[in-house]
Amino acid sequence: MTASLGRRVAAEAIGTGLLVAVVVGSGIQAAELSRDVGVQLLANSLATVFGLGVLILLLGPVSGAHFNPAVTLAAWVAGRRGGDGPSPREVLAYVLAQAGGAIGGAVLANAMFAEPLVKFSAHDRSAGHLWLGEVVATAGLVLLVFGLERIGRTTLAPAAIACYIGAAYWFTSSTSFANPAVTVGRAFTDTFAGIAPASLAPFIAAQLLGAVLGVGTVTLLYGRPARTADAVVPHSEPELASS
Repeated sequence: MTASLGRRVAAEAIGTGLLVAVVVGSGIQAAELSRDVGVQLLANSLATVFGLGVLILLLGPVSGAHFNPAVTLAAWVAGRRGGDGPSPREVLAYVLAQAGGAIGGAVLANAMFAEPLVKFSAHDRSAGHLWLGEVVATAGLVLLVFGLERIGRTTLAPAAIACYIGAAYWFTSSTSFANPAVTVGRAFTDTFAGIAPASLAPFIAAQLLGAVLGVGTVTLLYGRPARTADAVVPHSEPELASS
């Protein structure tokens, strides 16, 4: 059966939290093992690719493995335009779970490496070219997620999405946060992967703009769907279940 809303929300919180723990923890480890920034970024991106792929594969059948408010909101927008997207109640529950999980994941990573449990980042990321990078990264992610659904290739999602994020680490100026919840979580660690709280608002605005552009590109390329899936990896039944 399709999982209840409570179980799906738990999967989103746990999945987003573990994703942030992977991003932050691997960043701390990389900075401790090497002083070469290129090596640090390589280690951080590889860990994120492997971790994200596993998390989507494991939790996708439960919640759809959004782990990202931009994806959840894009599913809602696309659903309103011609399909069976999540309800506003489900969107709110997912987004709150993702944000809470992301903060918890950053705290967990800090704890594992004997860092202060909560220390806001001093890493300023306020620059126009970085915001453009976030628009591009998020638009590409949304296009990939919903494009896979439209062409009937959702079984490839774990590998395809992980590979895209790994590539976007390197081809975007911002190193591809592409996720408002993960962005918030990364503000809670003053380590390699951190982002200063003052940089959050424009980063998140750029990500939301990218999500809108991604949905628009899906519509441009594939037309409006008769039904829009709500998940990165589909549930055993197409409709979302209520708790």
